[in-house]
Amino acid sequence: MARRRVWSGYVGPLYLALVAVLLRAGVQARPANMSALKDKNPNSKEENEILPPDHLNGVKLEMDGHINKDFHQEVFLGKDMEEFEEDSEPRRNRRKLMEIFRKVDFNRDRSVSAKEMQRWIMEKTEEHFQEAVKENKLSFRAVDPDGDGHVTWDEYRVKFLASKGFDEKQMAEKIKNNEELKLDEETQEVLESLKDRWFQADNPPADQLLNEQEFLSFLHPEHSRGMLKYMVKEIIRDLDQDGDQKLTLSEFISLPMGTVENQQAQDIDDDWVRERKKEFQEVIDANHDNVITMEELEEYMDPMNEYNALNEAKQMIAVADENQNHSLELEEILKYSEYFTGSKLMDYARNVHEEF
Repeated sequence: MARRRVWSGYVGPLYLALVAVLLRAGVQARPANMSALKDKNPNSKEENEILPPDHLNGVKLEMDGHINKDFHQEVFLGKDMEEFEEDSEPRRNRRKLMEIFRKVDFNRDRSVSAKEMQRWIMEKTEEHFQEAVKENKLSFRAVDPDGDGHVTWDEYRVKFLASKGFDEKQMAEKIKNNEELKLDEETQEVLESLKDRWFQADNPPADQLLNEQEFLSFLHPEHSRGMLKYMVKEIIRDLDQDGDQKLTLSEFISLPMGTVENQQAQDIDDDWVRERKKEFQEVIDANHDNVITMEELEEYMDPMNEYNALNEAKQMIAVADENQNHSLELEEILKYSEYFTGSKLMDYARNVHEEF
């Protein structure tokens, strides 16, 4: 079996979906990524700023190759996702969802078509992009100590190690003098993975320095076509067991090494396999030849692919389209609010006509 690589990852606050399925009581977790390091110091703000996130909002797969279970909510709610919390007042949530419906219903015919939903998905995805750009400016300042607009690998490495509890001045001095750092095996492996990614983000002509835009590609590869290809290669390398640079269904749905110790964990594994199998067969494998190529995975991963957005729109409509008219009415979205917002509304139809 191919070697499982330690991958970068700060799990973003909004979604946690692809990684949430890993949290199984009494069962060995799925292939480790850098989020394991984060658990050692979950309150480190600096670490959160400089580590590439495992979760990318509006992207269907996590950096470790797991399916983003909150994808539909992210591309339907955008920045409003945080407002729909489980303990929120149902009536307020209902009104907020009705307000969103009005915005999605571009032609004001009180029905949302696939084209209108596609337009909305693209708009919300762009919103996530702009949020990433905004956050990147702050992150870049955190790792550019001299403010010259460029960050060297050594500058980044010092900040990264400082976020892990190493003495920043001592690390900077050791790196400057090419001294051995004496790092633990896990930290060293993470650094090697980050270094590979760092140089991939260094656009030609390669100068081993990252400017703000290149640093954005480093943190958010969905902003760069070249880095998107790199991310796809990494995911395939982690999941590809026979080294043919393609993924079969069995490779895509394979469970990690370890034993299942209780029925609850077995049920979660069964759900995980079922969801990945459906995604493989119905979405990613575009030509239905029972293998996923790098090109197919890249198209699937591209958050700004309009064709994918239309397919997602049709799938989202199909979930709640009870009258089978290939569009969504307000009552249908309210009834299936948990799918669109993560929040289940009680008495969803009450006062709909008075409030709408």
